[in-house]
Amino acid sequence: MGIFSKMYNTFGSDLAIDLGTANTLVFAKGKGILIREPSIVAIDKHSGKIQAIGSRAKEMLGKTPANIVAIRPMKDGVIADFEITEKMLEYFIKQTRSGAHFLKPRIVIGVPSEITQVERRAVKDAALRAKASEVFLIEQAMAAAIGVELPITEPGGNMIVDIGGGTTDVAVISLTGIVISKSIRTASNEMDEAIIQYIKKKYNLLLGERTAEQVKMRIGSAYPLDESLEMEIKGRDLTHGIPKTLPVNDNEVREALESVVHIIVEAVKNTLEHTPPELSADIVDRGIILTGGGSLLKNLDKRLREETSLPVFIADDPLSSVVLGAGKILDNIPLLRKVGQNY
Repeated sequence: MGIFSKMYNTFGSDLAIDLGTANTLVFAKGKGILIREPSIVAIDKHSGKIQAIGSRAKEMLGKTPANIVAIRPMKDGVIADFEITEKMLEYFIKQTRSGAHFLKPRIVIGVPSEITQVERRAVKDAALRAKASEVFLIEQAMAAAIGVELPITEPGGNMIVDIGGGTTDVAVISLTGIVISKSIRTASNEMDEAIIQYIKKKYNLLLGERTAEQVKMRIGSAYPLDESLEMEIKGRDLTHGIPKTLPVNDNEVREALESVVHIIVEAVKNTLEHTPPELSADIVDRGIILTGGGSLLKNLDKRLREETSLPVFIADDPLSSVVLGAGKILDNIPLLRKVGQNY
């Protein structure tokens, strides 16, 4: 191995990025996942200076003074604030560089399947401006399928449902191609918002984003649980304007989430209805794989099993599937050029 090759391995290793609405994950070739941070940036409105990025910025959500605002630059799986996304990407990329920035990495980024060309261009431009040498975009469903080691190169149907923060991607994959896919902008973030709206309407209590997320994770479900769950929630009483604590149970939260869960279930059923018969037969045998943070909603797999009469499995590491798949592609350039869009 020559000197340049050694330098390239040390400083110029390629990166795979899952640029998500809720979280951003960065995988470095030969090193694994180095970054796993919330896609949040805290900014001083007066000076325009970034105060914090990632976990530190998330801690500030709902707690900042008037001059500091915590921004989510990604919305529904696409860039809502280009400048902030670029700065966030540049920050995360620098975190992987070990102090040396002179070699620009090749970057593979997972994107929702139905984003527009303009939205794809925005992701690509943000990565290039954040010091990428070359950018490949890969559909998140394909990356997730590779990440969970589905046999995507074989002539058989593989169905994957990737429920992220901003989008749910449903796809049937065969012979290294997506045969049919559906991407909806309904996913984990909408679950949090549904809980906020339900509690507001039923109890006149306003919850913060982080509290709603905790409620979803601790007692949220898509199908009745074997044992009931309850937790105390804290928010602001909208009638009297003072802090208040009250108990909620899993039945209430399931009712709050029903509209969002229904949309996701219908997207899966709609994709199955449009799947060619031969591939449908494979899915009957192989089942449906769930991945993404939303797949961790309690009993979502059971609900889908009930609605589709198919086997449903949750990936071993659903939060990392997309970035791990994009990372594996870095080691397979022929596959990268086949499944990724190069810019």
